[in-house]
Amino acid sequence: MSLKIIKKVSIFCILLSACTKERKINDSGFLVPKTVVEDLSLPSITVNGAKFHAEAFGPADSAIILVLHGGPASDYRYLYNCKEFANQGYRVVFYDQRGTGLSQRFPKSHYKSVQQLTDDVNAIIAFYRKVPTQKVFLLGHSWGGILASAYINRHPATVNGAVIAEPGGLKWKDVKDYIDASRKMKFTSEALNNATYLDQFLTGKENEHEILDYKYSMLSSTGDESNVVGNEGVLPQWRPGIVLQNAYFDIAERENPDWTDRFLRSFTTKVLFVYSERNTAYGLAYAQKVSAAFPNVQLFKTLGAGHDMLSFPTGWNNTYPVMLSYFNSLK
Repeated sequence: MSLKIIKKVSIFCILLSACTKERKINDSGFLVPKTVVEDLSLPSITVNGAKFHAEAFGPADSAIILVLHGGPASDYRYLYNCKEFANQGYRVVFYDQRGTGLSQRFPKSHYKSVQQLTDDVNAIIAFYRKVPTQKVFLLGHSWGGILASAYINRHPATVNGAVIAEPGGLKWKDVKDYIDASRKMKFTSEALNNATYLDQFLTGKENEHEILDYKYSMLSSTGDESNVVGNEGVLPQWRPGIVLQNAYFDIAERENPDWTDRFLRSFTTKVLFVYSERNTAYGLAYAQKVSAAFPNVQLFKTLGAGHDMLSFPTGWNNTYPVMLSYFNSLK
């Protein structure tokens, strides 16, 4: 039986189960994992008016590496390799960003500005920082690289160094151009077929988190068969946060943000900017263009990997030693 048929049978079984067990299909935990609000056994912290799925590894008083995942509708599960820095004496902090992963959900109207997310970064640093002299490093991948840059743009004095891995851009126009270049889904692809098939049964209103997150999970589970970004496989995740993503895309379209417009040029500490060999939508020229917003940059090309260079063995094994050397040089 093909993967396509298996997925369609699974969808049918879920719908049938919802009907026969007297449960609503968007009930908590039915289609996707529960959040920290619904499952109190999950590790969490509450800061800045929200409850976040969060974990920390390594000595509590050591230099912090705050890991910022991509998306913005993803979660930190695919970046668990970064726990290895804890074995080198760092305090490694993971969290699912506001409204995604296993963190608390909010209605679309809750999201007013991308500054909410940089304020969250500030609050999470304050939560884990034990003394003012404790150094803080950011490690941002994809959207997380944009968020790291946006945070430095507002709070350059708080950060002691940063690894920025293939952000789509630091200005909204560049982000849109990169999305267009990197998302080449074929009309005959299995991912698109799954999405259109599922739409026959599940539509999902604006704030129906369970349904919308489930639909996106099904769409991303087979990936984009054109694979412009050169990924090795489908990234592991708990659940996406589609209401959050829709809200911030609308905000960005309206505000046309520039995440380099304040104090980014004053951040003279060297930034390690990582790009990958197999992501044909990126490359050296684009890495140079995006990283030029920082005054002091070390460019590094991860060989044998694509945009997922921090998740699978080839990319991680080639990138980890360079990142560790960079952090150690600033520790």
